[in-house]
Amino acid sequence: MTAAKAGKIVGMRLGRLSIPLKKTFKTALRSTASVLTNILEIQTDCGAVGYGEAPPTAAITGDTDGSIWDAITSRVWPAIAGMDISELNDAISAAEASCVGNAPAKAAVDIALHDLWGKLNGLPLYKLLGGTAREISTDFTISLNQPEEMANDALEALRNGYMALKIKVGGDARLDIERLKAVREAVGPKTPLRVDANQGWQPKEAIRSIELMENLGLDIELVEQPVPYYDIEGLKRVTDSVGTVILADESVYSARDALKLISLRAADMINIKLMKSGGIAGALKICAIAEAAGMECMIGAMMESKLSVTAAAHVAQARRVITKYDLDPPILCAEDPVEGGALYAGSSITLPDAPGLGIDGIAGVEWM
Repeated sequence: MTAAKAGKIVGMRLGRLSIPLKKTFKTALRSTASVLTNILEIQTDCGAVGYGEAPPTAAITGDTDGSIWDAITSRVWPAIAGMDISELNDAISAAEASCVGNAPAKAAVDIALHDLWGKLNGLPLYKLLGGTAREISTDFTISLNQPEEMANDALEALRNGYMALKIKVGGDARLDIERLKAVREAVGPKTPLRVDANQGWQPKEAIRSIELMENLGLDIELVEQPVPYYDIEGLKRVTDSVGTVILADESVYSARDALKLISLRAADMINIKLMKSGGIAGALKICAIAEAAGMECMIGAMMESKLSVTAAAHVAQARRVITKYDLDPPILCAEDPVEGGALYAGSSITLPDAPGLGIDGIAGVEWM
């Protein structure tokens, strides 16, 4: 590998991007008809630019457009301006130390810095992170609706080549069971079903619901975040009480959260998302802790564009401890404004052999 070219950080710009969805997306926490996100461009003195992204996810992370923009412009950007991309770890550490919290804002900067690091070294990011090219397969999310509609959506997903389905539930435990029964009956016994409650149950309710799934023979592969994010004791109680694999999502943002959860064995798996971990560097720390503990991970995404989902795919290629993939937001979009990046063919995702994230630009951004 050749040494990185000089790449001093000299400028940045922020913009907003709106992408319509093919169909309204509903969970136990929110409903949306579009991906609304913030795009970051970091510029260097050698002409290379890096791209990052930070969607506002107030219902999950507490972050809004306003908080993201303020964190980047008033805290993170002043901390990294003038630094050299060849000093990647120093730049990421400076961004992390610039303010408390603000994970999506930090993720946008982290992703853009990693993109530049790959571009200035002339290699795809996953290769720089030690990974090898391989095809991964994402599941497809069935959003929260009435049982019959969810069953029809599941059948359509199978016809379009998706092999594993994530079923959104939460809020009404009895109706949730009817939803799952309808989907299982529609798709047959062989399709892997992953259930995501989005914090929609209390511990006792979660245990009853999961035990009923087991007794009904619904053959659920895993249940994601069955209880509120803060209830680690309740999450452990559920994990200890059922045979189904329990996946922690909103309960794990940082490596510190992962260490606590693993030490308590409060879940069987961890769902890593760049918008929770503050970007790629934080995600890699969680991977290292999980791998040391022998715990597998999933990698997922919020409602994001293909830009940051591509960054997540690079992490997935680079770390074998990630064994399940929930990277379908670009599939749910009615259009794709991202030039380059991850290549989708049904459920299969591959990465181009282009430097950095392999992204050349993003159309339709309203730069400010």
